[in-house]
Amino acid sequence: MDVEKVTKETIANGGVLALMYFDVHAATKEMVQELGTGFINTLIARQGVVYALGEINEPVGGEKNMNWTTSVTVKILTVDFTTLAAICMTNSPFSTEILRPDEIRLPLSEVHNLLGNMSATTAEYKRYILTKVANPEELAQMKENLKRRADMGKEILNKKDNKG
Repeated sequence: MDVEKVTKETIANGGVLALMYFDVHAATKEMVQELGTGFINTLIARQGVVYALGEINEPVGGEKNMNWTTSVTVKILTVDFTTLAAICMTNSPFSTEILRPDEIRLPLSEVHNLLGNMSATTAEYKRYILTKVANPEELAQMKENLKRRADMGKEILNKKDNKG
């Protein structure tokens, strides 16, 4: 595979080349390295990722009951900005640097996808947190609110279907 040719073609079609920086923590040095390797492999296999090349720095720590930690640098080419944003939302890099292109222009359909992904991710985090800290009455109220939200969504979809 001619990496530069693939990179140029992908970017010309809306792709993004970026450097992403992640941190990994585990009880042993070996586990940190294994987790880092597994993490890079999950990025490589993710839909919308053309390629990803990762580098795991030498783990540090392990002294006086401290976990081992390292940073992982990943050079990644995605087919679009939405894929890169989804990786950020799912994996929380501590830094991301877009290498190419110099400017990102998004078609409205991609903006809608991005906003939908952001909303779904935020809702999932909220749900997770609330189910861990809420009492039974608050959980019942949350379920009722979700039911109302779903009903409103159905109404909106029905209105759109009847217009089109």
